Amino acid sequence: MFTTLHEEKVFKDPVHRYIHVRDGLIWELIGTKEFQRLRRIRQLGTTSFTFHGAEHSRFNHSLGVYEIMRRMTEIFSGKADWNEDDRLLALAVALLHDIGHGPFSHSFEKVFHTDHEEWTRRIILGDTEVNLILRKMDRCFPQAVADIIEKTSTNKLVSSMISSQIDADRMDYLLRDAYYTGVSYGQFDLERILRVMRPKNDEVVIKASGMHAVEDYIMSRYQMYWQVYFHPVTRSSEVILSKILMRVKDLQELGYDFKQKPLHFLSLFAGEITLEDYLRLDESIVHYYFQSWQEEDDPILKDLCNRFLNRRLFQYIEFHPNERMKDWPKLEALFAKAGVDPSYYLVMDSSSDLPYDVYRPGEEERLPIHLLMPDGSLKELSTHSDVVEAISGKKRTDHKLYYPADVLTDTRVDQEIRDSIQSLLTTT
Repeated sequence: MFTTLHEEKVFKDPVHRYIHVRDGLIWELIGTKEFQRLRRIRQLGTTSFTFHGAEHSRFNHSLGVYEIMRRMTEIFSGKADWNEDDRLLALAVALLHDIGHGPFSHSFEKVFHTDHEEWTRRIILGDTEVNLILRKMDRCFPQAVADIIEKTSTNKLVSSMISSQIDADRMDYLLRDAYYTGVSYGQFDLERILRVMRPKNDEVVIKASGMHAVEDYIMSRYQMYWQVYFHPVTRSSEVILSKILMRVKDLQELGYDFKQKPLHFLSLFAGEITLEDYLRLDESIVHYYFQSWQEEDDPILKDLCNRFLNRRLFQYIEFHPNERMKDWPKLEALFAKAGVDPSYYLVMDSSSDLPYDVYRPGEEERLPIHLLMPDGSLKELSTHSDVVEAISGKKRTDHKLYYPADVLTDTRVDQEIRDSIQSLLTTT
């Protein structure tokens, strides 16, 4: 069992000003090698190709989520529906919720079919420093933490504090990502929202007087997704990153003789990656391989690595699949005829977001945001907010086609093929 630290530890933070650590459990978890690894995993992957300040790490974010959660537990303290025994559980969940992320998380997961939440579970429950420290609390404590992160816990209140439509995780990443990208879209009144949060009936609710602050938060989230997270330049860099990893995987299966063998990826290729292997992977390792693979004999791998490292990104155009899919075989044929492998150089990418929704029978459950009315009753947010009602349930999707425009203007490519490709692309 842990006690309060003799002296409070403080992290200086650009978003929250200070992050306060008073519990021995949290201080020891921060010091584990698994948590320190998050310093080497960037929060926004390749977004720095678009917003050069976006170099912050998942370590930064995890501390920020912990700090918001700490403040939430202080606000909830003494309230009728809050169990003070859940305080350390909530803090541990907030700190560790992203510990399973790999390098360039979502691109990495897409190619190798991994799941950061599954790796988070394995880190928390496996033979790790994190697990050893959590078990000092209680032998069942690691499982309780993992269950909340996996969304399988019966503790609905703590689950909603870390994973709902307004939670500690989302509030930190919106503010933090806005700060480091230099945009104003993600700004909202965190102080006001925290002041009006209450525990009620196994969920976090918002006092009705704070409705406008929540409206601002939801609109900030909407803007951040379309102006930052789904920015087409960032998506272009993610496309190239994915194609590098795909090419390496394909070459390994073909028996290609690498000058720089992908040793850190071999267990991934075999589908037998161990926890130890996974924890060795970080973005510095991946960048090392990309640097080395610029010298490979394979022209595709060499070119893609050069593009990624030197920001020679693919061009993009609007390309709605329902309207333009008949053009896809033509594009593939033209690229192949030009000697440009469409498997790596012609990519259709889609982005979609649902800024706010309510539960509908037969669909994935989404816990709505409830307003706590003066008479003690709960009302769903969109029934009282015209702003939220206007966007509730409205999923926006964007489709783009990515391709290397510089190849199409290369003099080595036959003029007739270039003209055909350009004509086809401009008609979209």
